[in-house]
Amino acid sequence: MSHSLPNKKDIARSFSLAAATYDKAAFVQKEIANRLLSRLDLLKNPPATILDVGAGTGCVTRLLQQKFTKSKIIGLDLAQGMSLFAKSKQPWQLWKNKPFYICGDAETLPFKNKSFDLIYSNFTLQWCFNLPAVFSEFKRVLKPNGMLFFTTLGPQTLIELRKSFQQASSYQHVNEFTDMHDIGDMLLNTQFSDPVMDMEIITATYPNVKQILEDLKATGARNMNFNRAKGIFGKQTLKRMVQAYDNFKLPGGVYPVSYEIIYGHAWQQERFVHKQDEDGLVRIPADKIPRMNHIL
Repeated sequence: MSHSLPNKKDIARSFSLAAATYDKAAFVQKEIANRLLSRLDLLKNPPATILDVGAGTGCVTRLLQQKFTKSKIIGLDLAQGMSLFAKSKQPWQLWKNKPFYICGDAETLPFKNKSFDLIYSNFTLQWCFNLPAVFSEFKRVLKPNGMLFFTTLGPQTLIELRKSFQQASSYQHVNEFTDMHDIGDMLLNTQFSDPVMDMEIITATYPNVKQILEDLKATGARNMNFNRAKGIFGKQTLKRMVQAYDNFKLPGGVYPVSYEIIYGHAWQQERFVHKQDEDGLVRIPADKIPRMNHIL
């Protein structure tokens, strides 16, 4: 991969530092997590094993455990500080199933092949800069007929902040995000079955630009672009950016922050080998024919 990709250690460090402040500021992330959780109602049978990729503080992992009380759930996060924080919030109810948290990289998952029935990932894939490798790992650890449900961010995310910084500085101050159609193509190239993609724009509002920046920092969402300015940008750059953001001010004097939310789900189709008989016909067992209504 290109040397210009963000450093994973920087990403892990940023989110580790934000572990104690994340939940208070992550109201958009929590809302989208609940919307993604509701989509799991499409599943006909409760998954026996679940992997929550990007578990963070464990807030959503615990909701998954409440939804699937008999499932074995593992929460994985790149940031060790997040994993330790999630463990510290774990209730000590030894007689019940409870999530287990580990620190790990989505590009090199520390699990055996065919380990999970469901992979759930909310607001995480935008921090993975080799999505084909991530999807390949997801496919590897999913059991036959396993499902992948995820959300990530699209290019219109933080568009107001991006354009305002462009008026204030020649450096790149806002992260770039992958287009929904490119993500769908990656799923197909990884041979996931029947991927479904859709998106929506969510707009949060703030009383001032300072609060926007504080909340982004509190969630660990820092600028990870290679072309970012080194160190903290100056007061004059900040002043010019805030002035430019006034162009987006809404009635009532509030400032918008847009999020392009991308939803995706796909099916790990069971592979099978079919043989051609002497008469030239290919016979496929009925139980190996993919069911198109798997999640309907």
